[in-house]
Amino acid sequence: MLVEADLPDDVDALRALVLEQARKLESADAEVERLRTILEAFRRHRFGRRSEQLDPDQLQLGLEDVEAALAEAEVAAEAKAGRPHSDRVRKTNRGSLPSHLERIEQVVDIEDKACPCCGGALHQIGEDVAERLDVVPTTFRVLVTRRPRYGCRACEGTVVQAPAPPRIVEGGIPTEALIAQVLVSKYADHLPLYRQAQIYARQGIRLDRSTLADWVGRAAWYLRPLRDHILEQLRRSERLFADETTAPVLDPGRGRTKTGQLWAYARDDRPWGGSDPPIVAYVYAPDRKAERPHAHLGDFAGILQVDGYGGYTALARRRQQIRLAFCWAHVRRKFYDLADTSPVSTEALHRIALLYAIEDDVRGSSAERRRAVRAERSRAIVDDLHQYLVARGRQVSAKSKLGEAIRYALTRWDGLVRFLDDGRIDLDSNTVERSIRPLALNRKNALFAGSDEGGDNWAVIATLIECCKLGAINPHAWLTDTLTSLANGHPIQSVGDLMPWFDVA
Repeated sequence: MLVEADLPDDVDALRALVLEQARKLESADAEVERLRTILEAFRRHRFGRRSEQLDPDQLQLGLEDVEAALAEAEVAAEAKAGRPHSDRVRKTNRGSLPSHLERIEQVVDIEDKACPCCGGALHQIGEDVAERLDVVPTTFRVLVTRRPRYGCRACEGTVVQAPAPPRIVEGGIPTEALIAQVLVSKYADHLPLYRQAQIYARQGIRLDRSTLADWVGRAAWYLRPLRDHILEQLRRSERLFADETTAPVLDPGRGRTKTGQLWAYARDDRPWGGSDPPIVAYVYAPDRKAERPHAHLGDFAGILQVDGYGGYTALARRRQQIRLAFCWAHVRRKFYDLADTSPVSTEALHRIALLYAIEDDVRGSSAERRRAVRAERSRAIVDDLHQYLVARGRQVSAKSKLGEAIRYALTRWDGLVRFLDDGRIDLDSNTVERSIRPLALNRKNALFAGSDEGGDNWAVIATLIECCKLGAINPHAWLTDTLTSLANGHPIQSVGDLMPWFDVA
């Protein structure tokens, strides 16, 4: 910013200086505009057509970098223009900061409290208060437990001492809160153990990755009955979602990884006002064989909403008490991939979009109202779409991509139309797909599990953390309390008392 002392006396030199400053301001504004254009392009990728969308993780990284560059460019432009930062339109989160946070007050006061006009004493007539969010980096502390020993002067052999408090890691250094921190960092924030060890080392805490792994394994042993209890609760439900995703596992015998599977089973009755809390359970298996869901679901009887994997169809054939509801989102994807080259796909997408528009209108309504609206508005669309696909299916090669998309829908039609007669059924299985996404993030960061047992530990802890997230519960606080209760001998038959449920009413 120029001050008066910097200005030349010569008129031509002053004109040249003004032109130079104008060029700088124009350049700064152009840079701001360029970055805003890039940001808008990223946002179009986020909300645009699926074929134009970026990987969600890549998109977030791109947005972060561009938004940071834009803020830097705006500040630079303001500095060159001589505008104070306080003139900027604030983009940060609005509203007060949470009341539970500690407040550290500082008073910025004037030194001289005499009136600058008459010299009289000033008195306070008000104040301005501003709150800013501050942080203290993760602070380690050492909890010292002292257990005095007492002896009797009359009975020299008698020694009395309070028992040592029980721990998850007997004889180890971590508190249950620290173990919970390691679990949340690994399975919720997707930080592998070796990276956590590096973070701790920056504060002088030297912990081997193998030590952290030992803590995780011991915690998983204590927590496994809770995951099994959640899975049992799911088996008693009337309607479930199911899906699976790959879980690369190290295979030392061959010196490479093998492909295991993490199966997800979820319940979420909130779209039709159900009273049961939303929960999800993960189960690891070394393969994708059809008998896996049969073993996982036990005596489940009800509606199972799934994608097109044939193992679920085999399960329904084997057990008549299970009825399948298929996913319209998977049908839509088949046609979406062909929309640019196939008018048939475009027409199918249009009709499926009409079904989703109706679902938007009834989301959160009772099951009975959802069924009634679907009977009135959705059934005709579904019937017409079926006739349309049957007719077009006769006109295209069964081996073409379009033929495959049509056959995918028609061979699953009974399960696709089941939502028309039951208001509890959703149009798609996106509920469980959202529960699969955190597993994919962890897989991307950790690369693979070290063993089948490691895959099972992954499933156990991810189950509890994702249930906390579904219930809007702080997973670190819940895990700390739960591990403490388990270390203190909470009865295994009463693990239901520890569940991270919440009231959806």
